[in-house]
Amino acid sequence: MRCYWQPAALVDEFDPRLDPRMAHRPVKAVRLLGQDLVLFRDGSGRYGLLDRACPHRGADLAFGRHEPEGLRCPFHGWRFAVDGTCLETPAEPPGSTLCTRVRQRSYPVREQSGVLFAWLGPEGSVPPELPAFDCFAAPASHSFAFKGLWRCNGLQAFEAGIDPAHPRWPMTRVMRELCQPEIRFDAALEGLLRLTTLRPMTDALTHVRVTHAMFPATFVIPLSESIAITQMHVAVDDTDTYWYFFFTSFGEPLDKEAMRAQRLACVTLPDYAPKKGRHCDWGFDADEQRTRTYLGMGEDDINLHDQWAVESMGAIQDRTKEHLGSSDKVIMANRRTLLKAIETVRAGGRPPMAAQIPRRTRRHRAQPASPCGHDGAVWGRGQRPAGQPRRSVRRARRRRRARRRVLADRRRLARARQALRAGPPRRCRRQGRLAGARILRPVLRPPG
Repeated sequence: MRCYWQPAALVDEFDPRLDPRMAHRPVKAVRLLGQDLVLFRDGSGRYGLLDRACPHRGADLAFGRHEPEGLRCPFHGWRFAVDGTCLETPAEPPGSTLCTRVRQRSYPVREQSGVLFAWLGPEGSVPPELPAFDCFAAPASHSFAFKGLWRCNGLQAFEAGIDPAHPRWPMTRVMRELCQPEIRFDAALEGLLRLTTLRPMTDALTHVRVTHAMFPATFVIPLSESIAITQMHVAVDDTDTYWYFFFTSFGEPLDKEAMRAQRLACVTLPDYAPKKGRHCDWGFDADEQRTRTYLGMGEDDINLHDQWAVESMGAIQDRTKEHLGSSDKVIMANRRTLLKAIETVRAGGRPPMAAQIPRRTRRHRAQPASPCGHDGAVWGRGQRPAGQPRRSVRRARRRRRARRRVLADRRRLARARQALRAGPPRRCRRQGRLAGARILRPVLRPPG
């Protein structure tokens, strides 16, 4: 897991509007992959991620004094910059060079699409580029990030997200009535699975759902024709997991304030822990299950349904008691990939999807992408009604409309930037760009 960038915190967690303490002391204790860290922002706006134990005598730097130049340990006053440099050891005698010989272990931090990512690889290693996901290429106006805490092991949390047989089962009638899907998967790259689920509805219509799973803990699913969700999981430790999701719009800008308020109503700050959980039986209502909903846990917080499924298995699921079926073929494929990756790392190799994937430049610009997946009914071959355009024609029309929207956004951004600058505007290589990762764009074909 240390071969990959890991989400460490939301940028929102340093927003004084959500956490007033951040106005004067932007410091947070963070635990990632079983390791205790401290994340802070200095007076210049730079983020630093350090080991929590002070290198002097091990005091907890999460209780350190925040100063413009960095973080000061209250025990003996040692001060550290965001890169781990020891700036001051005030108890040492004049002329002491101890601070030049001491350095706190620091970890690279990168802000991207509303999330602070951390590289926890070996000291001195050069981190790769972040993968070229759609959510990272979209303008800030078209992307929204949020997170939540689940009290379970990270693997079982991720497996719930990539399971093609379960999506929306408690909520959607289509999934319940068409409960014997044909599940297919193919490896677009090593560690990248394209998952296709087919549910015949009539002789002419088939419900098609296409999603993607990226090793080790990321999946992309379609929310609508113009919005996709990229979800990442990061282990706090063996029994706790944070999920991070990114909404990416390929059409209109997102109403991020409304989306944030809706989701904040379901969690408690500052840890983003869900208000419902095992302590209250996840809000289960037997009468509601009997008369109104399939699961009996409401319809306002869809994440609660997945939370119940993975937390009710236990903090670490006992997989020796499982009885997997043919509908679990994707779960089995992911576990085989995981076991193979473990052996590869033990032998000194690189696991799947850990190699550096360069970001596309203007020379490699692709056409504006649609969400990297599909969820809806399609006509079977030879079943298209008279007057209904061919799928290729409809797809081309959608692409033209999407491109017109993107070009309009670029023109608006250019005019806004020109108004703010003094002198002629400079062109930005990624100005207003809304292009998707080429490797994630599926090719859909009608069944039959």
